[in-house]
Amino acid sequence: MIKLVDVHKSFGRQKVLGGINLDIEDGKTTVIIGGSGGGKSVLLKHIIGLLRPDSGQVIVDGVDIASLNDRDLNEIRKKFGMLFQEAALFDSMNVMENVAFPLRAHTKKKDAEIRQTVAEMLKAVGLPGVENKMPSELSGGMRKRVGLARAIALHPQIVLFDEPTTGLDPVMTEAINELIIETQKSFELTCVVISHDVQSIFKVGHRIAMLYEGKIVEYGTSEEIRGSSNPVLRQFLSGSLEGPISVM
Repeated sequence: MIKLVDVHKSFGRQKVLGGINLDIEDGKTTVIIGGSGGGKSVLLKHIIGLLRPDSGQVIVDGVDIASLNDRDLNEIRKKFGMLFQEAALFDSMNVMENVAFPLRAHTKKKDAEIRQTVAEMLKAVGLPGVENKMPSELSGGMRKRVGLARAIALHPQIVLFDEPTTGLDPVMTEAINELIIETQKSFELTCVVISHDVQSIFKVGHRIAMLYEGKIVEYGTSEEIRGSSNPVLRQFLSGSLEGPISVM
């Protein structure tokens, strides 16, 4: 579904991506892990076309999006949904209007159809009947669920998750992990998850990729990652201060 080929990106003199090669399988969840400030969010922005590489290819469903004009790129983006780190709900809109936003922007559905779709999406994420609540009335976990309902409202093929469990307690973290798994299965999605949470990594990921110094240094199934002898990966998973990852 998504293939990155020798992707390079620098901001001034700072090289962030130094030759990324990664295949993201159709209908699976791929988790990208790595240190803070290591380029994971930059990589995610390349996948959805918010950033263009200095060189290399970002191929989505057979199309190199790095070479597209803005109009064609916007068409490709309709294949995507995205759950931002803090859910990124519009504070001035209630839940109904937040989830309805992409439907009003990108479809010609009538109001009754939109309301039905919103109700279906909220039910899918375990929040039926909250249409009239404002974001300020929701817990952190509920906001994430509403954000996910909005992300899947257009029935995308691909959903990107940027640190979906950040700021949540262990119980709600587990609930969001289960929701990602259930949503991926129910809608047959290709998912890409950025995460620091080691427990979540192994819970939701069919494939796991380790980003370090601008490159993917390890990639495999949960079992392969657990059994890897890669010193960077071992240090990251154990949280040890000893190893190649320096603490600045």
